[in-house]
Amino acid sequence: MSKGLEGIVVADTSRSSVDGVNGVLIYHGYDILDLGENCSFEEVAYLLWYSKIPNGEELAAFHAELASQRELSAEMLAVMKGLPKGGHPVAVLRTIVSALSLEDADAENITIPEVQKKAIHLTAVIPTIIAAWQNIRNGREPIAPRTDLGHAANFVYMLTGEDPNPETVQAIDKYLILLADHGFNASTFSARVTTGTLADLYSAVTSAIGTLKGPSHGGATQAAMEQFLQAQKEGAEPWFNRVLGEGKRVMGIGHRVYKVEDPRAKILRPLAQKMANQTSEGYWFELAYDIEKLARNHEYFIERNLFPNVDYYGAPVLYMIGIPMDTFTSLFVMSRVVGWTAHVIEQLADNRLIRPRGNYVGPRGLKVEK
Repeated sequence: MSKGLEGIVVADTSRSSVDGVNGVLIYHGYDILDLGENCSFEEVAYLLWYSKIPNGEELAAFHAELASQRELSAEMLAVMKGLPKGGHPVAVLRTIVSALSLEDADAENITIPEVQKKAIHLTAVIPTIIAAWQNIRNGREPIAPRTDLGHAANFVYMLTGEDPNPETVQAIDKYLILLADHGFNASTFSARVTTGTLADLYSAVTSAIGTLKGPSHGGATQAAMEQFLQAQKEGAEPWFNRVLGEGKRVMGIGHRVYKVEDPRAKILRPLAQKMANQTSEGYWFELAYDIEKLARNHEYFIERNLFPNVDYYGAPVLYMIGIPMDTFTSLFVMSRVVGWTAHVIEQLADNRLIRPRGNYVGPRGLKVEK
């Protein structure tokens, strides 16, 4: 038995490779450090779906296809307006993604070409859902998407109604690249399990969103920022000592796979510092960096090889550019939907029902007595 399926290989994949010993993340042959510095999110999405980085003509056509599928129907917007305004953004997103299947007369078609079309649609419309809910719950009308903006820029525009500044767009674009895929993580695995039953793509993505919502997975970024808010009140070192004394985790430090620094943190740390220099909230980077230094010099973290992961500096980056904390996980979905759908396509290409066994440890031989 392997608790949590740790170390168990369940399938071949060419989408991404996570080397936890050496701290390397690869998307279909390309190092994440290379992609993070030299590509856009759209190029990375194309890579994960079509196994190549697009040329100029292919990228232009891909931009146009994504842009053409950004709108939400009036019926879906009406559904969103009828939801409780206190609903958590990722719960709303999960609900609307599921509801979208009702508008697709061909939802049950899971041939690979059709799934690819639906993957593009979901990737295009999810930012619209996220931005629409932020406006609806604050008593404002949703802002219609634009077709003349890139994926990240259009999202910022729909969120604020203003032309986005390049620094904010670049920060979100990098964040989306870094989270697009990550091996057989919990949410990706749940998408593949759902697909293994031959369920439709909307069901697979809904399963994945529900899995990502947990604080041990996608919800960890929000939890990391909440701890920084508390640490700011107490001071970095007093907060750090109190948390360790109470046997609690420092959210964003440590990873199930990485035994060295998460390579994505190598991009997010300088990005957080850059955002700090461009805003009036630079103390969030300084606070996070101070806590990281405390952890790097503490025997507990040294002995266990615990280093910052993608959530640690991702939290202050999103916070400093004005993303509401409870929307952090929704941005994770906005990125990872590309990886999920790429894995769904891969699962369908060589499908088998995923059905592990459990080790029964309960009683035997009991008899009903009346």
